Amino acid sequence: MTAVVRILLRRIALLVPLLLGIVLFVFLVMRFSDVDPASAFFQGANPTPEQLHDFRERNGLLDPLPVRYVHFVGDLLHGDLGTSALTRAPVVDQVATALPLTLQLTFLGLGIAVVLALLGGVTAAIHRDRLPDQLIRVVSLTGVAAPAFWLALLLIQYLAVDRGWFPTGGYVNPADSLTGWLRTMTLPAVALSLPVAAQLTRIVRTAVVEELDKDYVRTAIGSGLPPRVVVGRNVLRNALVNPLTVLGLRVGYLLGGAVVIETIFALPGMGKLMIDAVQNGDPAVVQGVVLTTAAGFVVVNLVIDVLYLLVNPRLRDAA
Repeated sequence: MTAVVRILLRRIALLVPLLLGIVLFVFLVMRFSDVDPASAFFQGANPTPEQLHDFRERNGLLDPLPVRYVHFVGDLLHGDLGTSALTRAPVVDQVATALPLTLQLTFLGLGIAVVLALLGGVTAAIHRDRLPDQLIRVVSLTGVAAPAFWLALLLIQYLAVDRGWFPTGGYVNPADSLTGWLRTMTLPAVALSLPVAAQLTRIVRTAVVEELDKDYVRTAIGSGLPPRVVVGRNVLRNALVNPLTVLGLRVGYLLGGAVVIETIFALPGMGKLMIDAVQNGDPAVVQGVVLTTAAGFVVVNLVIDVLYLLVNPRLRDAA
Protein backbone atom coordinates (compact mmCIF):
# COMPACT_ATOMS: atom_id res chain seq x y z
CA MET A 1 0.00 0.00 0.00
CA THR A 2 1.49 3.32 -1.06
CA ALA A 3 2.00 6.26 1.25
CA VAL A 4 -0.64 8.25 -0.63
CA VAL A 5 -3.30 5.59 -0.04
CA ARG A 6 -2.34 5.24 3.63
CA ILE A 7 -2.61 8.99 4.23
CA LEU A 8 -5.87 9.16 2.31
CA LEU A 9 -7.41 6.33 4.36
CA ARG A 10 -6.19 7.99 7.55
CA ARG A 11 -7.84 11.28 6.55
CA ILE A 12 -11.10 9.51 5.67
CA ALA A 13 -11.08 7.71 9.03
CA LEU A 14 -10.73 11.06 10.79
CA LEU A 15 -13.72 12.42 8.88
CA VAL A 16 -16.15 10.05 10.60
CA PRO A 17 -15.87 11.50 14.15
CA LEU A 18 -15.60 15.00 12.66
CA LEU A 19 -18.86 14.61 10.74
CA LEU A 20 -20.56 13.07 13.77
CA GLY A 21 -19.42 16.05 15.84
CA ILE A 22 -20.82 18.47 13.26
CA VAL A 23 -24.12 16.59 13.20
CA LEU A 24 -24.27 16.65 17.02
CA PHE A 25 -23.54 20.38 17.14
CA VAL A 26 -26.21 21.23 14.56
CA PHE A 27 -28.68 18.89 16.24
CA LEU A 28 -28.20 20.51 19.65
CA VAL A 29 -28.32 24.07 18.30
CA MET A 30 -31.56 23.41 16.46
CA ARG A 31 -33.13 21.56 19.40
CA PHE A 32 -32.36 24.34 21.85
CA SER A 33 -33.45 27.13 19.51
CA ASP A 34 -36.69 29.02 19.98
CA VAL A 35 -38.24 27.51 16.84
CA ASP A 36 -40.75 24.77 17.60
CA PRO A 37 -41.05 22.25 14.72
CA ALA A 38 -44.68 21.54 15.65
CA SER A 39 -45.66 25.21 15.60
CA ALA A 40 -43.74 25.69 12.35
CA PHE A 41 -45.62 22.79 10.77
CA PHE A 42 -49.00 24.30 11.67
CA GLN A 43 -48.07 27.85 10.65
CA GLY A 44 -51.18 30.00 10.38
CA ALA A 45 -53.52 27.08 11.15
CA ASN A 46 -54.17 27.81 14.87
CA PRO A 47 -53.68 24.18 15.98
CA THR A 48 -55.15 22.89 19.21
CA PRO A 49 -52.87 21.67 22.01
CA GLU A 50 -53.99 18.13 21.18
CA GLN A 51 -52.86 18.52 17.56
CA LEU A 52 -49.49 19.88 18.65
CA HIS A 53 -49.03 17.01 21.11
CA ASP A 54 -50.04 14.44 18.50
CA PHE A 55 -47.56 15.90 15.99
CA ARG A 56 -44.73 15.85 18.55
CA GLU A 57 -45.54 12.27 19.52
CA ARG A 58 -45.70 11.03 15.91
CA ASN A 59 -42.38 12.69 15.05
CA GLY A 60 -40.51 11.58 18.17
CA LEU A 61 -40.20 15.09 19.57
CA LEU A 62 -41.19 13.85 23.03
CA ASP A 63 -38.45 11.20 23.15
CA PRO A 64 -35.32 11.76 25.27
CA LEU A 65 -32.65 13.80 23.54
CA PRO A 66 -30.17 10.90 23.05
CA VAL A 67 -32.89 8.80 21.42
CA ARG A 68 -33.81 11.66 19.12
CA TYR A 69 -30.16 12.09 18.16
CA VAL A 70 -29.80 8.41 17.26
CA HIS A 71 -32.95 8.61 15.11
CA PHE A 72 -31.66 11.81 13.56
CA VAL A 73 -28.33 10.20 12.58
CA GLY A 74 -30.19 7.16 11.26
CA ASP A 75 -32.34 9.37 9.04
CA LEU A 76 -29.25 11.15 7.74
CA LEU A 77 -27.61 7.84 6.85
CA HIS A 78 -30.69 7.05 4.75
CA GLY A 79 -30.52 10.46 3.03
CA ASP A 80 -33.46 11.91 4.94
CA LEU A 81 -32.99 15.55 5.94
CA GLY A 82 -36.56 15.95 7.15
CA THR A 83 -39.62 17.64 5.68
CA SER A 84 -40.11 21.33 5.04
CA ALA A 85 -42.75 22.84 7.31
CA LEU A 86 -43.60 25.39 4.62
CA THR A 87 -43.81 23.32 1.42
CA ARG A 88 -44.32 19.84 2.95
CA ALA A 89 -41.64 18.64 0.50
CA PRO A 90 -38.56 16.60 1.49
CA VAL A 91 -35.69 18.91 2.38
CA VAL A 92 -33.27 16.74 0.41
CA ASP A 93 -35.16 17.60 -2.78
CA GLN A 94 -34.89 21.33 -2.10
CA VAL A 95 -31.19 20.99 -1.30
CA ALA A 96 -30.61 18.95 -4.46
CA THR A 97 -32.21 21.73 -6.50
CA ALA A 98 -30.28 24.59 -4.87
CA LEU A 99 -26.88 22.93 -4.33
CA PRO A 100 -25.70 22.85 -7.98
CA LEU A 101 -25.98 26.62 -8.30
CA THR A 102 -24.06 27.23 -5.08
CA LEU A 103 -21.33 24.83 -6.23
CA GLN A 104 -21.14 26.63 -9.57
CA LEU A 105 -20.79 29.99 -7.81
CA THR A 106 -18.27 28.69 -5.26
CA PHE A 107 -15.94 26.97 -7.71
CA LEU A 108 -16.18 29.70 -10.32
CA GLY A 109 -15.22 32.18 -7.60
CA LEU A 110 -12.47 29.83 -6.42
CA GLY A 111 -11.07 29.56 -9.94
CA ILE A 112 -11.03 33.35 -10.37
CA ALA A 113 -9.36 33.77 -6.96
CA VAL A 114 -6.63 31.21 -7.72
CA VAL A 115 -5.82 32.71 -11.13
CA LEU A 116 -5.66 36.26 -9.75
CA ALA A 117 -3.59 35.16 -6.75
CA LEU A 118 -1.04 33.28 -8.85
CA LEU A 119 -0.67 36.11 -11.35
CA GLY A 120 -0.46 38.80 -8.68
CA GLY A 121 1.62 36.88 -6.15
CA VAL A 122 4.23 35.61 -8.61
CA THR A 123 4.50 38.99 -10.36
CA ALA A 124 4.96 40.76 -7.03
CA ALA A 125 7.60 38.25 -5.91
CA ILE A 126 9.59 38.50 -9.13
CA HIS A 127 9.54 42.32 -8.97
CA ARG A 128 10.16 42.42 -5.24
CA ASP A 129 10.23 45.92 -3.69
CA ARG A 130 9.76 47.54 -7.09
CA LEU A 131 6.75 49.40 -8.48
CA PRO A 132 4.72 46.33 -9.60
CA ASP A 133 5.22 44.73 -6.19
CA GLN A 134 4.17 47.89 -4.35
CA LEU A 135 1.07 48.35 -6.50
CA ILE A 136 0.00 44.72 -6.06
CA ARG A 137 0.50 44.93 -2.30
CA VAL A 138 -1.67 48.06 -2.08
CA VAL A 139 -4.40 46.47 -4.20
CA SER A 140 -4.32 43.21 -2.24
CA LEU A 141 -4.46 45.06 1.08
CA THR A 142 -7.49 46.97 -0.18
CA GLY A 143 -9.11 43.72 -1.31
CA VAL A 144 -8.59 42.10 2.08
CA ALA A 145 -10.35 45.02 3.77
CA ALA A 146 -13.28 45.11 1.33
CA PRO A 147 -16.26 42.88 2.26
CA ALA A 148 -17.82 40.80 -0.50
CA PHE A 149 -21.29 42.34 -0.15
CA TRP A 150 -19.86 45.86 -0.60
CA LEU A 151 -17.97 44.76 -3.71
CA ALA A 152 -21.17 43.16 -5.00
CA LEU A 153 -23.08 46.41 -4.66
CA LEU A 154 -20.31 48.35 -6.41
CA LEU A 155 -20.21 45.87 -9.28
CA ILE A 156 -23.98 46.05 -9.68
CA GLN A 157 -23.92 49.85 -9.71
CA TYR A 158 -21.03 50.39 -12.13
CA LEU A 159 -21.17 47.35 -14.41
CA ALA A 160 -24.85 46.43 -14.38
CA VAL A 161 -26.87 49.60 -13.72
CA ASP A 162 -24.60 52.28 -15.23
CA ARG A 163 -23.20 50.36 -18.20
CA GLY A 164 -25.58 47.46 -18.63
CA TRP A 165 -22.83 44.96 -19.34
CA PHE A 166 -24.28 42.41 -16.93
CA PRO A 167 -27.74 41.76 -15.45
CA THR A 168 -28.39 42.99 -11.92
CA GLY A 169 -29.55 39.56 -10.82
CA GLY A 170 -31.27 36.35 -11.78
CA TYR A 171 -29.96 33.03 -13.05
CA VAL A 172 -29.76 31.29 -16.42
CA ASN A 173 -29.15 27.54 -16.51
CA PRO A 174 -25.99 26.70 -18.51
CA ALA A 175 -27.95 23.97 -20.28
CA ASP A 176 -30.24 26.66 -21.70
CA SER A 177 -27.61 29.28 -22.56
CA LEU A 178 -23.92 29.15 -21.70
CA THR A 179 -23.54 32.83 -22.56
CA GLY A 180 -26.49 33.75 -20.36
CA TRP A 181 -25.05 31.65 -17.54
CA LEU A 182 -21.71 33.44 -17.77
CA ARG A 183 -23.40 36.85 -17.76
CA THR A 184 -25.48 36.05 -14.68
CA MET A 185 -22.64 34.36 -12.76
CA THR A 186 -19.72 36.68 -13.53
CA LEU A 187 -20.52 39.52 -11.13
CA PRO A 188 -21.46 37.24 -8.19
CA ALA A 189 -18.34 35.11 -8.70
CA VAL A 190 -16.06 38.16 -8.96
CA ALA A 191 -17.56 39.77 -5.85
CA LEU A 192 -17.14 36.51 -3.94
CA SER A 193 -13.61 35.85 -5.16
CA LEU A 194 -11.86 39.22 -4.78
CA PRO A 195 -11.34 39.14 -0.97
CA VAL A 196 -10.03 35.57 -1.23
CA ALA A 197 -7.79 36.49 -4.17
CA ALA A 198 -6.36 39.40 -2.19
CA GLN A 199 -5.50 37.18 0.78
CA LEU A 200 -4.01 34.44 -1.40
CA THR A 201 -1.95 36.97 -3.38
CA ARG A 202 -0.13 38.08 -0.24
CA ILE A 203 0.50 34.47 0.80
CA VAL A 204 1.69 33.41 -2.68
CA ARG A 205 4.04 36.40 -2.82
CA THR A 206 5.59 35.55 0.55
CA ALA A 207 5.97 31.87 -0.33
CA VAL A 208 7.54 32.58 -3.73
CA VAL A 209 9.93 35.19 -2.27
CA GLU A 210 11.13 32.68 0.33
CA GLU A 211 11.66 30.07 -2.37
CA LEU A 212 13.49 32.47 -4.68
CA ASP A 213 16.03 33.16 -1.92
CA LYS A 214 17.06 29.51 -1.67
CA ASP A 215 20.39 28.26 -2.98
CA TYR A 216 19.02 25.86 -5.57
CA VAL A 217 17.25 28.73 -7.39
CA ARG A 218 20.42 30.80 -7.60
CA THR A 219 22.35 27.72 -8.74
CA ALA A 220 19.81 26.87 -11.43
CA ILE A 221 19.71 30.43 -12.78
CA GLY A 222 23.51 30.69 -12.58
CA SER A 223 23.87 27.51 -14.61
CA GLY A 224 22.00 29.13 -17.49
CA LEU A 225 18.39 28.06 -17.01
CA PRO A 226 15.90 30.82 -17.90
CA PRO A 227 14.30 32.31 -14.75
CA ARG A 228 10.78 31.64 -16.06
CA VAL A 229 11.63 27.93 -16.38
CA VAL A 230 13.02 27.77 -12.85
CA VAL A 231 10.01 29.62 -11.44
CA GLY A 232 7.46 27.59 -13.38
CA ARG A 233 9.04 24.17 -12.90
CA ASN A 234 10.51 24.32 -9.38
CA VAL A 235 9.69 27.45 -7.42
CA LEU A 236 5.93 27.35 -7.85
CA ARG A 237 5.71 23.64 -7.06
CA ASN A 238 7.58 24.08 -3.79
CA ALA A 239 5.93 27.37 -2.86
CA LEU A 240 2.31 26.24 -3.28
CA VAL A 241 2.09 24.20 -0.07
CA ASN A 242 1.31 27.13 2.25
CA PRO A 243 -1.18 28.76 -0.15
CA LEU A 244 -2.97 25.41 -0.44
CA THR A 245 -3.40 25.36 3.34
CA VAL A 246 -5.13 28.73 3.27
CA LEU A 247 -7.08 27.80 0.15
CA GLY A 248 -8.77 24.92 1.97
CA LEU A 249 -9.92 27.27 4.72
CA ARG A 250 -11.03 29.92 2.22
CA VAL A 251 -13.40 27.46 0.55
CA GLY A 252 -15.43 27.60 3.74
CA TYR A 253 -15.50 31.39 3.41
CA LEU A 254 -16.70 31.07 -0.18
CA LEU A 255 -19.49 28.70 0.82
CA GLY A 256 -20.53 31.00 3.65
CA GLY A 257 -20.20 34.14 1.55
CA ALA A 258 -22.45 32.61 -1.07
CA VAL A 259 -25.36 33.10 1.34
CA VAL A 260 -25.08 36.89 1.12
CA ILE A 261 -24.06 37.02 -2.54
CA GLU A 262 -26.94 34.80 -3.67
CA THR A 263 -29.37 37.00 -1.79
CA ILE A 264 -27.99 40.20 -3.36
CA PHE A 265 -28.09 38.78 -6.90
CA ALA A 266 -31.36 36.82 -6.43
CA LEU A 267 -29.69 33.50 -7.22
CA PRO A 268 -31.79 30.45 -6.21
CA GLY A 269 -28.97 28.63 -4.42
CA MET A 270 -28.34 27.29 -0.94
CA GLY A 271 -27.87 30.76 0.53
CA LYS A 272 -31.22 32.06 -0.65
CA LEU A 273 -32.84 28.79 0.41
CA MET A 274 -31.52 29.21 3.94
CA ILE A 275 -32.41 32.91 4.18
CA ASP A 276 -35.97 32.15 3.06
CA ALA A 277 -36.17 29.28 5.55
CA VAL A 278 -35.00 31.50 8.43
CA GLN A 279 -37.47 34.22 7.51
CA ASN A 280 -40.34 31.74 7.17
CA GLY A 281 -39.49 29.75 10.31
CA ASP A 282 -38.67 26.47 8.54
CA PRO A 283 -36.16 24.73 10.86
CA ALA A 284 -35.79 21.52 8.85
CA VAL A 285 -34.59 23.42 5.78
CA VAL A 286 -32.14 25.53 7.82
CA GLN A 287 -30.79 22.37 9.40
CA GLY A 288 -30.45 20.61 6.04
CA VAL A 289 -28.62 23.53 4.42
CA VAL A 290 -26.19 23.91 7.33
CA LEU A 291 -25.39 20.18 7.41
CA THR A 292 -24.88 20.02 3.66
CA THR A 293 -22.62 23.08 3.67
CA ALA A 294 -20.56 21.74 6.58
CA ALA A 295 -20.18 18.34 4.92
CA GLY A 296 -19.09 20.05 1.69
CA PHE A 297 -16.46 22.03 3.57
CA VAL A 298 -15.08 18.84 5.13
CA VAL A 299 -14.93 17.05 1.76
CA VAL A 300 -13.17 19.98 0.10
CA ASN A 301 -10.52 19.97 2.82
CA LEU A 302 -10.00 16.26 2.18
CA VAL A 303 -9.35 17.10 -1.47
CA ILE A 304 -6.88 19.79 -0.36
CA ASP A 305 -5.06 17.18 1.73
CA VAL A 306 -4.68 15.03 -1.37
CA LEU A 307 -3.32 18.01 -3.28
CA TYR A 308 -0.69 18.46 -0.55
CA LEU A 309 0.62 15.03 -1.39
CA LEU A 310 0.77 15.77 -5.09
CA VAL A 311 2.51 19.11 -4.65
CA ASN A 312 4.97 18.19 -1.89
CA PRO A 313 6.63 14.74 -2.14
CA ARG A 314 8.26 15.32 1.27
CA LEU A 315 4.86 14.81 2.92
CA ARG A 316 4.60 11.41 1.27
CA ASP A 317 8.09 10.48 2.42
CA ALA A 318 7.28 11.57 6.00
CA ALA A 319 4.28 9.24 5.99
